[in-house]
Amino acid sequence: MGLFDQTATTPPLEITLTPGQAFASICLIAVAADGVITGNESQAITTIFSRMNLFSDISGNNMRDMIDMLLNILKAGNTKALFDLAVKTLPADLKETVFAIATDLVLADGELSEEEETLLDELYNALAIPETLADKIIDVMLIKNKG
Repeated sequence: MGLFDQTATTPPLEITLTPGQAFASICLIAVAADGVITGNESQAITTIFSRMNLFSDISGNNMRDMIDMLLNILKAGNTKALFDLAVKTLPADLKETVFAIATDLVLADGELSEEEETLLDELYNALAIPETLADKIIDVMLIKNKG
């Protein structure tokens, strides 16, 4: 069963996301694609966000609150609705960035599950990233995470 199979009929979410929340949503969906968010994955997300200008004015407590809110949406089975809303909300200048970071997070454990591969396919299509660029990003992240 794919990540979006169980939630394909979920109605749209009645919330508004900021660009940062949209970015974070996609990253969380990426690490949850294999069904588990490990401690290492949580730490990786926190580290990545702490280095980004997009999140520079968000305190540690507010970051945790945002992540908890988004995780609650995912736990409620609204993955597809959150994905759709995040893609729609994400500014164009962050689409390639979020794809690269989501790919990095997915490949951080050195393995690519079928669910993770499906998610990356869905993501690059939804973000309208050219296949050649998506392939390059995936190749680079495979090299980065090989060791």
